Amino acid sequence: MDKQTTLAFVLIGLVLVVWLYFNQPEPVTPDQRVTDSLMVEKQKELQKLAEEKAEKEAAARAARVETDSLFSADSLKEKIITIETDLIRMEFTTLGGRMRRYFLKDYNTWYYSSLPDTVPFYKQYVQLINTSMSGGDFDLVFVTSQGKKINTSKLPFIPSLNGYYYKISGDDSLTIDFTFNIEEFKSVTKRFKFYGNDYGLKADVIFDNMQDVLSGMSYDLAWMNGINFVEENSVDEANYSKAGVYSGEEYISIDASSEGEVETKDLNGKIDWVGIRNKYFGIFIAPENPETDGGAYFRGEHTKNQAVGDREYYAAHLKVPLKNQKRQKDSFLVYIGPMKYDILGEYNRNFNAFYDFGSFMGLSFITRPISEYVLLPLFTFLHKFIPNYGFVIIVLSIIIKIVLYPLTKKSYQSMKRMQLLQPKIEEMKKKYADDQARMQKEQMKLYSTYGVNPMGGCLPMVLQMPILFALFTFFNVTIEIRHEPFILWITNLSSPDVIYTLPFKLPLFGIDKISGLALMLGVAMFLQQKMSVQNQSQKAMVYMMPVMFTFLFMSFSSGLNLYYFMFNILSVLQQSYINKSKKDGELKPVEKTKQKKGFMQKMMENAEKQAQLQKDAQKGKKPKKRKF
Repeated sequence: MDKQTTLAFVLIGLVLVVWLYFNQPEPVTPDQRVTDSLMVEKQKELQKLAEEKAEKEAAARAARVETDSLFSADSLKEKIITIETDLIRMEFTTLGGRMRRYFLKDYNTWYYSSLPDTVPFYKQYVQLINTSMSGGDFDLVFVTSQGKKINTSKLPFIPSLNGYYYKISGDDSLTIDFTFNIEEFKSVTKRFKFYGNDYGLKADVIFDNMQDVLSGMSYDLAWMNGINFVEENSVDEANYSKAGVYSGEEYISIDASSEGEVETKDLNGKIDWVGIRNKYFGIFIAPENPETDGGAYFRGEHTKNQAVGDREYYAAHLKVPLKNQKRQKDSFLVYIGPMKYDILGEYNRNFNAFYDFGSFMGLSFITRPISEYVLLPLFTFLHKFIPNYGFVIIVLSIIIKIVLYPLTKKSYQSMKRMQLLQPKIEEMKKKYADDQARMQKEQMKLYSTYGVNPMGGCLPMVLQMPILFALFTFFNVTIEIRHEPFILWITNLSSPDVIYTLPFKLPLFGIDKISGLALMLGVAMFLQQKMSVQNQSQKAMVYMMPVMFTFLFMSFSSGLNLYYFMFNILSVLQQSYINKSKKDGELKPVEKTKQKKGFMQKMMENAEKQAQLQKDAQKGKKPKKRKF
């Protein structure tokens, strides 16, 4: 409010005060008091109603305070309980009965190799609970009969075990309860059962005598803070981060892939599991007995800042029906561990639907079956006999090359015959430079005379592309090669093998890391291009393609680059052998036999007819009418 407005209100107030002073009523006479007695009675009645209303509101407030106080956070000291198995090391906090930190003992942090031998466990192992937001996860959310929304994350739970550290191994198991007592015989309990050699654990949610406290049709079992980012390349990890749900024999996912994007999804019905994952690790919550009147809710957000890079965090809520029972117990399978295909399949819960084999240009419906039923089983089988995954990749590339040999052989033979035919085609182009239609016709005759199919080199390549695409995505997502060394400078097959870092980023490509395998791949590709390209008009491809692919592959994993390097070396050897073969060393006219016209021949004939029609149209000739 400005000064002028304030001054105006002050002046108006003074005027009213002066006016009321000079116009105040005269003292009331006895007759007027009798006349106004009805007004007095009316005021007393209104006052009584107001008092009654105030008493009711006070009673309601007291009831709410009493109910809400049942869920008040007392000042009990937080206690951390650690449970260690053969595979994990988990910390629980009594504040909310939550999972505080969850370490995977078989998977190290990306910076572990640069740390001293005395590194503590919390820097050595991958830790999957996102502690940056609220210090833990696995909460219960419900509404009280008074309409109060309760999240158990800050409530003081009492543990059933008095110690601070417990360790089990092998087939041993351990059960721990975290109980929040509301009043006598009313409580909320989270029960966890661990197994010595399993990433999965059993979780029970128990409500005792809570039927008159809880309201609504369901409560939420909530994983609020997503999964912790654990890789050096946060952009790459964010690309594979998502949330998913399996419902009605169908897998549905949400992915907040763009910066600043917020994605939500609300589902009703039978839910088999909800899950959250990053590139190599995942979290699943699966009801033991999925209810048809259940549901799920997701929220995902993509953030980016200079300090931590790209991040995608997802909240997953599993809606569990309330049964209005004196004691309600709901059981869940909770899996927190590696996204490893064979391990996920052991639970028989369709967890493998969340396994990401990657997608190349939206062709996952083609590449996934190849990766799932061919590449991964073969890769796993080879590792049983070959401990080093680098040599597994080399052997795999040889096997794939042998499988594709018939296709690549036909392609290389066709390219060689085209090379031999190239001088004759160049002469024909000069001879019929002014008559494209005639040139095309004579070219088709030339192909027919020597039995050369101009598409013969392309078709075999097209047929093998799905396998190459599947391999491209497979090596980007398989956890088997994470932090696995090969030889020499290649210490991690899941990340680029950097041999030099530039002081600046290359324009257009945006890279400053030089990969040794990418350079070797570029040299192999150059040799292959030089052997296959003879057309003078395509000479630039000999240099352009290898250079472009070299810079493109600089940021790819060394496992992927190792595969393509070996594949190209084998291709160079194969093409060199075919080029030296006497069988296809010279062109010979083929015997003319009656056979169906090929696709290219038909296409060229149609093109010739169209060109002739255009010439006739230019000369003013009308096309001949067909008789039917």
